[in-house]
Amino acid sequence: MKFDIPARPALGRGDFYVTESNAVALGLVDTWPDWPNGKLVLVGPNGSGKTHLSHVWCAESGGTMIASRDVALADVPALCDGPVCIEDVERVAGDAAAENALFHIHNLVLANGHSLLLTATTPPSVWNLDLPDLASRMVGTTVAKMSPPDDLLLSAVIAKLFSDRQIVPMADVIPYLVRWMPRSFEAAGQVVAHLDRAALGTPKGVTRNLARIALAELEFREETAPE
Repeated sequence: MKFDIPARPALGRGDFYVTESNAVALGLVDTWPDWPNGKLVLVGPNGSGKTHLSHVWCAESGGTMIASRDVALADVPALCDGPVCIEDVERVAGDAAAENALFHIHNLVLANGHSLLLTATTPPSVWNLDLPDLASRMVGTTVAKMSPPDDLLLSAVIAKLFSDRQIVPMADVIPYLVRWMPRSFEAAGQVVAHLDRAALGTPKGVTRNLARIALAELEFREETAPE
């Protein structure tokens, strides 16, 4: 019988792996009481650890996290009674109500003496915001960049993704994946989710051969990987 157990991501500071690719961003986030003008934009590709680092920051600052899609309907005064983190901020571009709400949140959080953390996949200069006053405030925000993963970080992230799903792969699986899969955190999430489904009910669990098949099925190999 197969049991599809949902993943439970671990988002504490102890679960955030630090290498050269994210050390600078982490260092900037850790200075949060002293951010220039009280705000910071955390920029990086999807799956790069922005959400994880944002959860760490919220836990340590007492901040509230909100998705950009919920900004237009937010209770702004209540939200701004403490530090605030808004995820995927560039998605408000072109939505007049969301841009206006973000403008008021930005101003009120800082006026109340709290900090504002924003996450995005691109820097503020290319968000194409329609509200000029909001655009100028965003462009004037310090940016912390999350770089693409190096081998060490990608290995650690894959191991964490397996752990979140209560999977213990064979010892040669993670090195094999790091060698042959696309170098992105988003791809890592897709590969592990695919292997989780593929391994359900199999006696050997996640093996290198299963990993090879998964990469082929996901069309992630740009060249032929060894069996």
